[in-house]
Amino acid sequence: MKLGLMTGYWGAGPPTGIDEQIAAAERLGFDSVWTAEAYGSDALTPLAWWGASTSRIRLGTAIAQMAARTPTATAMAAMTMDHLSGGRFVLGLGVSGPQVVEGWYGQPYPKPLGRTREYVDIVRRVFAREEPVTFEGEHYQLPHPGGAGLGKALKSTVHPLRTDLPIMLAAEGPRNVALAAEIADGWLPFWFSPSSDAFYRAALAEGFVQRGARHDSETFEVVCPVPVIVSADPEDAADQIRPMLALYVGGMGAKGANFHYDVIARMGYEAEAERIQQLYLAGDKAAAIASIPLQMIEDVALVGPPAKIRDELPRWQDTVITTMLVSGPPPLLETMASIVG
Repeated sequence: MKLGLMTGYWGAGPPTGIDEQIAAAERLGFDSVWTAEAYGSDALTPLAWWGASTSRIRLGTAIAQMAARTPTATAMAAMTMDHLSGGRFVLGLGVSGPQVVEGWYGQPYPKPLGRTREYVDIVRRVFAREEPVTFEGEHYQLPHPGGAGLGKALKSTVHPLRTDLPIMLAAEGPRNVALAAEIADGWLPFWFSPSSDAFYRAALAEGFVQRGARHDSETFEVVCPVPVIVSADPEDAADQIRPMLALYVGGMGAKGANFHYDVIARMGYEAEAERIQQLYLAGDKAAAIASIPLQMIEDVALVGPPAKIRDELPRWQDTVITTMLVSGPPPLLETMASIVG
């Protein structure tokens, strides 16, 4: 299992100490560093800025939201990043959720699997640069069939550094995970638990057997963020994760349309997830946070003293995960590097 650094998306402003974290990650031999976006900071600009001070580590987006950019705009950004980084860029994409897609970007959310398939197809056509890009899909049409009627099929002026620039897809439901295995080069899980490994292996296997699948289980990447908090007291460590987990399970999505809720419920915590969501949506965030049991945290995170984390790590190494993404200051990164070896 490789290690990567997850920088996430910003809160009110740039995260403190991030330059030192990225420098430490490269020095310690981490495989990659990743950025994210929600509805504040974007994923590409920080990655380009911070990546300019690195020379070896891969640079990935986890994730760039598809609704934020047209497929051709995303392909342009990816090719630009790949040239500037000397072939170190990884394009991680995700559909986000209906609240962000429709509320922030003003686009329709339904049929996310179909939109994802078309989006990735167009991006790959731009990368291939074999001919002017045309596309007639349900969700995307190139050139645009209306407007001034003057649209022209175009081919990128930039020659891609790599026509096979890797694309990874964020996914949580089984059909989305299968789609990632079919059309992408990797999968970006969220709130993954080793207890769900068999479930996800089965979903990935459905994608690998599809005609045109690019990989099998031996060559496919699974790059997974895993919260890690080192502390003498596991409960104190869990307290640092509970607010984020409560936000995603309780507040990231409407009732009945929250994919993070579904992930936790599938682990066997349906009653707990229902309680968290009820409290959170009712405005009692403190009670929602307090209701999360330690066992739930330990299913999706590594918390406690280094010896406990070392003992629990094999459980994660035996899963489909190929790269574990961690977040934290240089001492945490050094601890994880020494534990993972």
